[in-house]
Amino acid sequence: MTKTYSSILFDLDGTLTDPKLGITSAIQYSLSKFGIRIDNLDVLDPFIGPPLAGSFKEFYGFTDEMCTEAIKYYREYFAERGMYENKRYEGIKEVLAALKEQGASLYVATSKPTFFAEKIIAYFELNEFFEFIGGSNLDNTRVDKGEVIEHVLLSCGLSAEDAVMIGDRKHDIIGAKRHGIDSVGVGYGYGSEEELELAEPTYLAGTVNELGQLLAGLVRK
Repeated sequence: MTKTYSSILFDLDGTLTDPKLGITSAIQYSLSKFGIRIDNLDVLDPFIGPPLAGSFKEFYGFTDEMCTEAIKYYREYFAERGMYENKRYEGIKEVLAALKEQGASLYVATSKPTFFAEKIIAYFELNEFFEFIGGSNLDNTRVDKGEVIEHVLLSCGLSAEDAVMIGDRKHDIIGAKRHGIDSVGVGYGYGSEEELELAEPTYLAGTVNELGQLLAGLVRK
C-alpha cells in the first residue's frame, strides 16, 4: 500500500523557481570584492541551494569573518537585482494548484532568508498556495536545511509522519531524514543525478510533469 501525505514541503531554489542568473551574478559580485574574478557564471552553479557560508568556505577557503562580509555583498546585489533575475519553472504553478485542489497543505522550507523567500514567492504569484514560508534568518542563523524543516514543523504543528519534503539537492534529502520525513528528489534543479541517488530520497522525479504525477498519487484523500 502506497504511503500518503497531507503536508508537502517544497524547497525554493531549483525546485519552485530557477534562480541561476540572480544567484550566480550576486556571487560573482561578492567575489569581486575580494579580488576574485569569475567570467563564467556556470562555475558558480554549486552555490545554488546550500547555505552560502558553507559554499564560500568549501570553494574559496573563506574564514567565518570573510563569509560574513561576502554574504553582505551578495545581499547588496541580490536585494536590488538578483532576486528578480529568476524564473518560475514551467508547469510548477499547475502542480501546486492541483495539490491544493486535492486537499494537500503546502509549505516552503528554504535555506534562503525568509525575508527574500516571501518576496520571491509573491513576485511569482505563488503565495496563494502556501500555508507558511519558512527560511533562514538574516543574521545567518537557521541556514541548515534540517533546522529549517524543524522550524516549519514546529511553527505549523505538523507531524513528520504526514509530511514529505521536495527538493533538488542532497541537503533537502538529508535534512528531511534527520526528522524522519520522506522525500522526493527532483532532477530538473541543480543537484546532479549522482548527488541525489547517493542521498537516497524516498522518491525521484526527473521533470516537473513527473513530480506532478507522482505527488497526485501521494496526497492523502
